Amino acid sequence: MPKKFILTAVLFLAFAGSTFAQFGFSHEIGAIIGPVAFQSDYGERHNFETNAGNTGYGIGLIHYLNFSYKAECNCYTPETYFNDHFKLRSELSYNKTELQHFGRWVDKKRTSLMAEQLRAMRGSTAVTNIGMQLEYFPLSIRDFTATLGSWAPFISLGGQFSFYDPEAYSTLGPLNTPISTPIKYYNATTNQGGTVWSIVGSVGTRYKLTELSDLMIDLRWQYYFSNWVDGLNPDPAVYLENRANDWNVWLNVGYIYYLQ
Repeated sequence: MPKKFILTAVLFLAFAGSTFAQFGFSHEIGAIIGPVAFQSDYGERHNFETNAGNTGYGIGLIHYLNFSYKAECNCYTPETYFNDHFKLRSELSYNKTELQHFGRWVDKKRTSLMAEQLRAMRGSTAVTNIGMQLEYFPLSIRDFTATLGSWAPFISLGGQFSFYDPEAYSTLGPLNTPISTPIKYYNATTNQGGTVWSIVGSVGTRYKLTELSDLMIDLRWQYYFSNWVDGLNPDPAVYLENRANDWNVWLNVGYIYYLQ
């Protein structure tokens, strides 16, 4: 992760928190961690072995604006539907996944050169994300906050800006040679990082652990507006099975603390 990007992200989160603080909202901070299944041009589509094998990890820091409560006066804000059912989440997160080909085309029974080349291909991608999501709680946030042991399901939608750092290589030798590379991947690989926007949606729930802390679990879907995040991008007009952009699914658990 580039130092300038991390510094910018930290300053952004600090600026967001200080800007909204003047409106009298309360704040929550937390951390998340969990497995990430990366859907890419490695492996076979709709294949369980691919989905299970190309799985990495993700970690993150999160910040919430709680519109239902004012920490400065230890009192509730005016009761409106928005204040009692929505929170704004800011996030700085990082995920990394090791990638390779799985499925029928790399089955051990296949002895063709292409099968050997596919089995020898390896890759990885590391992605740093910063962004915001608006979370909707169908049940009352005030009732949840006041009740230990209660649950607060939610759904969310938002956007993120990401810096990705891919790596693609072969154990047979340098890529883009007849020995190491299947024809569909000729000049379709890169180890050059870049930036990309993505859309993020999730569904999850909170559990009221103590008066000032929650546990959280959510299942996130993140779609990148690029097919280069994994370092592979075969010609989508020729290889239709690789026409979709990269995306991932992240199951994370988290701990959230209410600032006073």
